[in-house]
Amino acid sequence: MPGKLSAEEANAFLDSRPGWIILTTIGRDGYPHTVPIGYFRIGDDIYLGCNHPTQKTRNIERNPSVSLLVESGSSMRDIKGLMIQGDAELITDPEERLRLAREAARLRGVPEDQRPSEVQPGSAYIRIAARHAISWDYAKSR
Repeated sequence: MPGKLSAEEANAFLDSRPGWIILTTIGRDGYPHTVPIGYFRIGDDIYLGCNHPTQKTRNIERNPSVSLLVESGSSMRDIKGLMIQGDAELITDPEERLRLAREAARLRGVPEDQRPSEVQPGSAYIRIAARHAISWDYAKSR
């Protein structure tokens, strides 16, 4: 049975960017819609940059309940993962989008003078407020 990640380990795992995060929304037809997407974390919230409108943003506008999944590893001994269920909010305000674009660039190590000074047309961010998390770490197996 795998061990679990502590809150600090889960945040460190998210911040290490082991790959794309997988976003699942619920479509109009009731079926899950799952896509890989880039992400970053600020505090307890996860932010996803995207275009708007897209299928995922339309799904969130109808139903803000989402799931996120990030995992890494190549064998049973080193598989580690985190599933987050939460409430999504679509951010389209230009000032807030610019603030988030600059923060995302800062987190990627972009020098301040090279960070965005205006928002990309048609861009949006999705903020996920985590409500529940499930983690696994096979390196901690008992």
